[in-house]
Amino acid sequence: MRDQLTSLLNDLERELRLQGRWQPGQPPAEALTSTEPFAVDVLDFDQWLQWILLPRMHELLRRQLPLPMNCAIQPMAEEVYPPDDAGGLRITAIVAEIDTLLTDGRSSLN
Repeated sequence: MRDQLTSLLNDLERELRLQGRWQPGQPPAEALTSTEPFAVDVLDFDQWLQWILLPRMHELLRRQLPLPMNCAIQPMAEEVYPPDDAGGLRITAIVAEIDTLLTDGRSSLN
């Protein structure tokens, strides 16, 4: 299942890049230490996916550390992307798969 998660994270990155939502420059360091959920005070959702979710999840996988016990990113994606945003819907679908894998597949991940 860790391989599945790696694949989903790679899919998410690829989708962000294909849609032109991937940013070349890193945000200020203080933006990456926000304590607000999804860093809503300093990052937009695409930035949060790129600069916080993806690196942290890859680091957990790389170091074979325990993964989150449950995950609920999909509701935020649904809030951020309007229903007529086809690209946003693709990102939401990938995020939903990550949520499901981490929450429902928990027993085999760690």
